[in-house]
Order: sequence, then C-alpha cells, then structure tokens
Amino acid sequence: MKYGDHVKNRLKRVEGQVRGVLGMIEADKDCKEVVGQLTAIRSAVDKAIAVIVAENLAECIKHELAEGRETDQIVEEAVRLLVKSR
Repeated sequence: MKYGDHVKNRLKRVEGQVRGVLGMIEADKDCKEVVGQLTAIRSAVDKAIAVIVAENLAECIKHELAEGRETDQIVEEAVRLLVKSR
C-alpha cells in the first residue's frame, strides 16, 4: 500500500507533539499538562491508525470485487486490526 502525504503529515504532527512532551518533562511541567498532551498524542495515533486501516480496506475491497471475490474476510481482518490497536 502506498501511503499518502496526509498520513505522513499526521505522523509528523505526532512526532512534534512527542518532542513537545519531552520538552515539558524536561521543564518539569505539571503532571496534568503532560498527561493532557499524552492523551492528545494517543488520540492522534488512533486517528492515524483508523485512516490507514480504512484506506487499505477500501483498496482491498475494490481489488476483491474486481476479481469477483467475497469481501467479508477482508472486513473482518480490518476490524481485528482496529480492535488490536486498542
């Protein structure tokens, strides 16, 4: 699967957020602020996972339908990936 710039940009933002949290820790920022930022990072990673799985699922379904095959197994696998990511 080829990943678009929008996925890479999401992950670059996460990377920046992680650097920011490291800076907060080095500056001895309040626990609540650090945890708040870590929660935002987790949410951003979850969204990146969802985008990647959704785009891959759409691509796989198109391929399977073009080949005249069923798509149930692909959908089940995508759901397992999402559940596993939590």
